[in-house]
Amino acid sequence: MDQIKAGYINLRNYPPLLENTVNTIVLSPLLFIGKFYLPPFHVKLEKSIEIETQDKQTIIKGRIDFLLLNQKFWVTVIESKQVAYSVEAGLDQILAYILAAPQSQDVVFGMITSGGSFMFIKLLKGYPPRYATSDIFDVRNRGNELYNVLQILKGISQLAFA
Repeated sequence: MDQIKAGYINLRNYPPLLENTVNTIVLSPLLFIGKFYLPPFHVKLEKSIEIETQDKQTIIKGRIDFLLLNQKFWVTVIESKQVAYSVEAGLDQILAYILAAPQSQDVVFGMITSGGSFMFIKLLKGYPPRYATSDIFDVRNRGNELYNVLQILKGISQLAFA
């Protein structure tokens, strides 16, 4: 986890933070250590959504990509050319995707990440659907919150097939 954090901090020193680089430096190692590349999980890329924000005279563009690791766990990756989008920018989209997905599970989990920040979602399907979010874990906070992220990932992997 300390090496992943150091890699991310180094990456931030050489912007822009592109999705492929964030995936390589942060997300892929976390998912690998959390055993999300092993059965019963699998990776499936979903549709990307372009997002755009006007910041004074500058248009900041970003992208939200979805990975489905099984029908009970979704990951959203937010890419931005600048650090303009918080993980909360992907909350509405991940909830919409999970609710629209043809699945029968009553409880679905998700994670939104920008590479430096992480937020977890628990969605209870029903009428009406309800969801809760975790605190936001940030790589730049004191200590190394990637340990917390990994612990939550491991917990989700156990809950997804309990």
